[in-house]
Amino acid sequence: QVQLVESGGGSVQSGGSLRLSCAASGFAFDDSWLSWHRQLPGRNSRELIAIIRNTGSTNYADSVKGRFTISRDNAKHMVYLQMDSLTPEDTAVYSCHAWGPGYDYRGQGTQVSVSL
Repeated sequence: QVQLVESGGGSVQSGGSLRLSCAASGFAFDDSWLSWHRQLPGRNSRELIAIIRNTGSTNYADSVKGRFTISRDNAKHMVYLQMDSLTPEDTAVYSCHAWGPGYDYRGQGTQVSVSL
């Protein structure tokens, strides 16, 4: 059974930091590309904000570049998102995704709220 379970969300003041974690199971984690997406309040679509490939290479959306860092631990089947210098515009539901040939899995998401 495929599972992606996010944790680490919560409320933080502007300028603060949070570290999101995503525990994965049930698929070929080491071969998968992993990503974090977020759904902003009032939006129906999710924004791809960070991706880490099975090679370890990463890319970021301009909106988070220089502030967020994605990482993975293949031994633990975990993917992380370190979020620094948070602003109220980062308030969203954050979800982790795993994808590869013929599959695209998504977790339920975790709420991040940033106040002034």
